[in-house]
Amino acid sequence: MARKALIVWGGWEGHEPQQVAEIVDTVLRQHGFQTEVSHTLDSFLDVEKLKQLDLIVPIWTMGHITNEQLHGVCEAVRSGVGLGGCHGGMCDSFREATEWQFMTGGQWVAHPGNDGVRYTVRPVQPDHFIMQGTKEFEVCSEQYYMHVDPANKVLAVTRFPVADGPHVTNGEVDMPVVWTKMYGQGRVFYSSLGHVAAVVRQPDPLRILTRGLLWAARAEDAV
Repeated sequence: MARKALIVWGGWEGHEPQQVAEIVDTVLRQHGFQTEVSHTLDSFLDVEKLKQLDLIVPIWTMGHITNEQLHGVCEAVRSGVGLGGCHGGMCDSFREATEWQFMTGGQWVAHPGNDGVRYTVRPVQPDHFIMQGTKEFEVCSEQYYMHVDPANKVLAVTRFPVADGPHVTNGEVDMPVVWTKMYGQGRVFYSSLGHVAAVVRQPDPLRILTRGLLWAARAEDAV
């Protein structure tokens, strides 16, 4: 039986959510998933339907989620449905929804230098399924400064500071870029890479995203 995934896109258009959803949809179908692509958060209201899924992929920067919508997706993930996503589409989604941040493992707070900063992503768990085939690489994009859950299992980091900002006086820090965690029985995966579709399509970010979504869906055998 084919695994099932729900992709929900919307929010701020600057992150090209529809284009990113199309990339994710193509990747998941290539790996044998049956997908549903939605442009409404009301897709989170039918909890029993959500619980029949293997994976939920939110691609929704900022915006507002109702308590009922939030309850549905959280309940599904707690029950064992995987959750995976990237950049602001998952960890800058609903800034007032602290339970969403608890579930996803982090929240964007800054990107010093804005778009076009060149920085290095360094795997710290190279043997993990998600990071296999990925070595240290450079990205020219936004470098996300995140507030993160200490329970996260960090798989890759980036070194700050690269660009000037109020964080510089703290000295050098390694900021998580890729992580996993659990939320109840659900596997959660996140990558901060993917400001726009062109970045998502780059070989290293796309490999990480693809393998991360498979991991979250417990579909490692689909590689």
